[in-house]
Amino acid sequence: MDQKQVVIVGGGFAGINLAQKLSRNKAFRIVLVDKNNYNFFPPLLYQVATGFLEASNISYPFRKFFQEKDNLRFSFGAFREVFPEEKRISTDSGDIHYDYLVFATGTETNYFGMENVRQNAVPMKTVQDALALRNHVLRLKEEAVKERDLATRKRLLSIVVAGAGPTGVEVSGMLAEMHRGIFKKDYPELKREEVQIYLVDALPVVLNPMSKKSQEETLAELRGLGIEVLLDHAVKDYQHGVVTFANGKTIETETLIWTSGVTATALPGLPADVLGKGKRVLVDAYNRVKGFSDIFAIGDICYMDADENFPNGHPQLAQVAIQQGRNLAHNLPIWLEGRSPRPFRYVDKGTMAIIGINKAVADLPRLHFKGFIAFFLWLVVHLFSLIRYRNQVKTLYNWMVAFFTRDQSLRFIMDAKPEKPA
Repeated sequence: MDQKQVVIVGGGFAGINLAQKLSRNKAFRIVLVDKNNYNFFPPLLYQVATGFLEASNISYPFRKFFQEKDNLRFSFGAFREVFPEEKRISTDSGDIHYDYLVFATGTETNYFGMENVRQNAVPMKTVQDALALRNHVLRLKEEAVKERDLATRKRLLSIVVAGAGPTGVEVSGMLAEMHRGIFKKDYPELKREEVQIYLVDALPVVLNPMSKKSQEETLAELRGLGIEVLLDHAVKDYQHGVVTFANGKTIETETLIWTSGVTATALPGLPADVLGKGKRVLVDAYNRVKGFSDIFAIGDICYMDADENFPNGHPQLAQVAIQQGRNLAHNLPIWLEGRSPRPFRYVDKGTMAIIGINKAVADLPRLHFKGFIAFFLWLVVHLFSLIRYRNQVKTLYNWMVAFFTRDQSLRFIMDAKPEKPA
């Protein structure tokens, strides 16, 4: 039997799990396409941004990962368009034909049409974003040390984090911990009271997807760290160093970290009627794109309403992407044999968020944890979710150093000041 070519666009949680499991079946030849030449672990981006982990701790090159898999190849390039009639996609490095096509491209930052925010805020979606944020925060500290005007110094040292979901909570909590300890030692010229971190959200709660108990405990911990939490505050504009809210209030700052929303990446070539809310691709219970038998979508990019426990679609979480990738890897050989596939049913393993050292919340099925237990669970889950042992060992080492010393030595400004986006 000739091998069927499966082209996977996107090497995140969904794509890498599909590729890894499907590569065990020699009936398939797999090509994974990605605009980066590495897989990375998004839940730990904020630790790269705050200098607690190196970028290499949470990243691993695809080609090295695929070395021992003779039916799995990597193609370096960004997706441009799909031509379903020709069973072909175009990328910026050439065309690729497929028997089965799987979109696992994830999401991109959503600025909700606010062009000034897009131009001036710092996003948190990629490794490049995390490194840019680290450089930006450290550079402003160096500028503040030399600044004598108190109002200007306060603007340089104020940080606004927009979006009180897990990423926003984690990055603001980590920055607050650093200001209480590390930055006090690194920058003795600066006074602690000059630094203010704001966590803002348009919703009336933090950690909206989590339990009320987790929300209340997290809010108390954030405020205990000295973070000013502003709920029911929707960002309306950001220019000339001023964040403006829909209620008319303003904050002067040189740093707006944008974690407030995501939207599905564009997929030119698919008909408009297969796109749903947030541009997510409509799929059936087997992750087939509506109207197609050979094109699939998995992970954050897709919207499935066929799971009876999630009639309004699945949350855009890593576990959903991982499980969908593995389920599709199970189903593709079954289709090839003419048997009935297994519909996707998401198994919710819980949600957790870290706030600071020994501070976290975890909502597990029928159980709730906070404090050190939740903190430890978070560390274990994220450590073993890293793609390779090398990443696990290096990350564990850095965490142990940070835990026992309350410090880390990765606070480097590594490049020239980046230009503003065009």
